[in-house]
Amino acid sequence: MTAPALQPYPCYRPSGVPWLGDVPAHWEVRRLKHWVGINEALLSEATDAGFEFRYLEIGAIDAGRLIEKPARLHFANAPSRARRIVRTNDTIISTVRTYLKAVWFAENVPDDLICSTGFAVLTPRPGTAPKFVSYLAQSNFLTDRVTAESVGIAYPAIAESKFRVFHIAVPPPDEQAAIVRYLDDADGRIRRYIDAKERLIVLLAEQRRAAIHQAVTRGLDPDAPLRPSGIPGLGDVPAHWEVRRLRNLVDMRASNVDKHSKDQELPVRLCNYVDVYKNDRITADLPFMRATATADEIARFRLQSGDVLITKDSEVWHDIAVPALVEHTADDLVCGYHLALLRPSPDALSGPYLFCALQSSAIASQFHIEANGVTRYGLPHQAIKSALLPVPPLHEQAAIVAHLDRVTAGIDAAIARARRQIELLNEYRARLIADVVTGQVDVRPAAAIASGPPGV
Repeated sequence: MTAPALQPYPCYRPSGVPWLGDVPAHWEVRRLKHWVGINEALLSEATDAGFEFRYLEIGAIDAGRLIEKPARLHFANAPSRARRIVRTNDTIISTVRTYLKAVWFAENVPDDLICSTGFAVLTPRPGTAPKFVSYLAQSNFLTDRVTAESVGIAYPAIAESKFRVFHIAVPPPDEQAAIVRYLDDADGRIRRYIDAKERLIVLLAEQRRAAIHQAVTRGLDPDAPLRPSGIPGLGDVPAHWEVRRLRNLVDMRASNVDKHSKDQELPVRLCNYVDVYKNDRITADLPFMRATATADEIARFRLQSGDVLITKDSEVWHDIAVPALVEHTADDLVCGYHLALLRPSPDALSGPYLFCALQSSAIASQFHIEANGVTRYGLPHQAIKSALLPVPPLHEQAAIVAHLDRVTAGIDAAIARARRQIELLNEYRARLIADVVTGQVDVRPAAAIASGPPGV
């Protein structure tokens, strides 16, 4: 059966809340704290040191889903923020780093689940559809409000006292159930499309990594004689290549420039962890954070074309040593904290080749093995300097880079298309949830046959 087209409700009334606007006439407008419980239950500081639990950090959650499995921790080794108790049918929403819009519905969770105190835990009261709470918490009208009311730059946060008094529009319980049924059906369809695109990206990324690995470990001449590299997992390399430690090839500088601005320092633009993580190439026109640094820090950490930056701290081990190549720079562009700046010796190594080589799994794994930590991983400076790198002559380095630029261009374009399609699907999902949970459209006829929205 074809789903009926979505239409507005027959009658609306002013909500009395400027950012909420008009709502269906039969819906109630309440403060959040009068509709759901804001659960403040915490693990006691007297908890046995050996108590083991599953822990969710803010970075493990995306809009409506887990992107990392809960970590298993013992209380003695857990960070002080690992305290907030989560129960089945709760919804958790980030009140720290609110720009992430991290929201998740705890459906059938174990009794030992704990989340960061950077989350608020919303517990549905009797007569409320638990998953409706989750969908409302995911809606842009609420998450955008949370972000707008947050304070802070690096880690924007909202006080729970402010969050509790947000006004929301609440439909009757049977209508909440219909909305959940409709959105579950629509969300399932959208998620399947997104999952297919994400699987395609994984396959394309594997193809890209394989091309890079082959080029930076075997070169471009299939008939070149080989010899053992001495690097576990790398195998043989062309016999005329060198294998050298990074300390003998680069000037490594671990930045200590933080995100704070001080009156006595000079203004700079700061290339931060996220800039490196999200961009293969660093250019002066990226939207960098503005901060300050001392004259000595600027002299030491100013970026130069040909530099390679790597992430040296992360919440997950496989995000350690993610590289980015500095292609174009500016006098005020400085390497930020949580990054290491690698400046190649021009007579031995080119920046573009180093950038390619660090993307090879056999070379990146040297950094992953050395990263230490529990809920956050760090790469010691000595581990960076001690890494081994296969080094062809400079003219071969240039040929390898040119070859990989040609090979990866088509793969990168396909990945970009798939990511854009995922972005559009997520935008559609977010708009659909917001329209439904704020009563902009009436989904009760469509929910009756649970067929989802037309075209999804």
